[in-house]
Amino acid sequence: MTNSDIDKRYNAARRIAELAGREAMRYFRSFETLRVDRKGHQDLVSEGDKNVELLVRKEIAASFPDDGIVGEEHANVVGTSGFVWVLDPIDGTANFVRGIPAWTVVIAVTKGSETVAGVIHDPVHEEMYHARKSTGAYCNERKIKVAADADIGDGSVGVGFSSRTTRTGIQSVVESLLASGGVFYRNASGALSLAYVACGKLLGYTEEHMNAWDCMAGQLLVAEAGGVIEDQDASEMIVHGGRVVAAAPGVWEDILRISNAAYP
Repeated sequence: MTNSDIDKRYNAARRIAELAGREAMRYFRSFETLRVDRKGHQDLVSEGDKNVELLVRKEIAASFPDDGIVGEEHANVVGTSGFVWVLDPIDGTANFVRGIPAWTVVIAVTKGSETVAGVIHDPVHEEMYHARKSTGAYCNERKIKVAADADIGDGSVGVGFSSRTTRTGIQSVVESLLASGGVFYRNASGALSLAYVACGKLLGYTEEHMNAWDCMAGQLLVAEAGGVIEDQDASEMIVHGGRVVAAAPGVWEDILRISNAAYP
């Protein structure tokens, strides 16, 4: 693996996310007519999700035919290069299908145990959050940083809740945040919340279990923006998913303590 190999994929990921965002916006502008299926409790998929992922897969295959692809809506592609693209065409589908402007296109690129590039694109607000390992994190062309000097009472902490998490866990997190002088925030898009941590809008984020396509790009963004994340193996996350805790340094110990108590 060379820096050039990563740079090519990092640049392509941003280009592809832009294309995918434009395609997703076509569906979003007519959300009232979307065909929506239910995969499980509070777990929806629309024709937009499926077709946007097909577009992303087509673009990756055309430029990097030897790379693997793992996405939320379609079957995995096994590659030979060692690079694996991890995709969520629309993170925040519950928002997307109701016309709520809080959803993103998410693309991560991994190599072995590492996430080497990540993009979280919010086309509604024309904000593309992106990072390449060891080079910092950006929103569009602006370098971003976590809220480095904040404590738990200085802002909001993002929380995640889905069919993969327990009611008792999220109740414990919310109660502990309030007891610690903090407040909680949930926008139904874990990827967008992680991007908000990276740029200092949120102090941190915690969720009992996330799939790889929802969190890996965001975890890289937070780390490259000066935040703290739990040490995880990318290849294991792709298979199993896992707990996600990410925060600015000043609140990391608080959020880790709260997460450990809620998610034993």
